[in-house]
Formats: sequence, structure tokens, C-alpha cells
Amino acid sequence: MPAEPLSQKEIEDRLRELPGWALEGDRITRRYRFPSHFAAAGLTVHVAQIQEELNHHSDLTLGYNTVSLSVNTHDAGGAVTENDLELAARVEAIAAGHGAA
Repeated sequence: MPAEPLSQKEIEDRLRELPGWALEGDRITRRYRFPSHFAAAGLTVHVAQIQEELNHHSDLTLGYNTVSLSVNTHDAGGAVTENDLELAARVEAIAAGHGAA
């Protein structure tokens, strides 16, 4: 059964618990900065592992010292669902350990 889209209010309320995350169009997004490319790459690998565990994948972009994520749920017609917020919370929980600012 596909995940149910969340309302605009539900998304906004939940994003208050995820500093730096924002609703942009039909996706939630976050950009992290790092002291080095190596630290950014480390987070990218860790995020890929989490995505595999959840079987839910974001658009994940590695820059020189940045990592950007953008996610929504294709099975819900490209809307934001609980799955997206769970992924965001899991990433947020590990980002500081990689040196994210």
C-alpha cells in the first residue's frame, strides 16, 4: 500500500523538529556544509546506507564540501510522506558526527 501524502500543516509542523530542512515545492530539502570533501563524502556513504535500510531514496548530491538532499515519495504521486520525514530525521541524527554545519 502506498504511503499517504501529508498535509502542508503536518509537513510544516514536523519540519520544526528538523533544523535546516525546508519544504521546497513538493520536496523536503537540506544542504549540509563540511570542513572537507572527505567529511562530505563520508556522510554521503552513511546516507546511502540509511536509504538502503529504509528502502527509500533521496536525490543526494555531493559537492566539494557540501551534501544536498532532496526527497519526496514517488509512490504517493511525488508528495511528502512520513517516509521522507523519517529519512530526514535519520540523516539529521548522524550529520553532526560527520562534522556537518
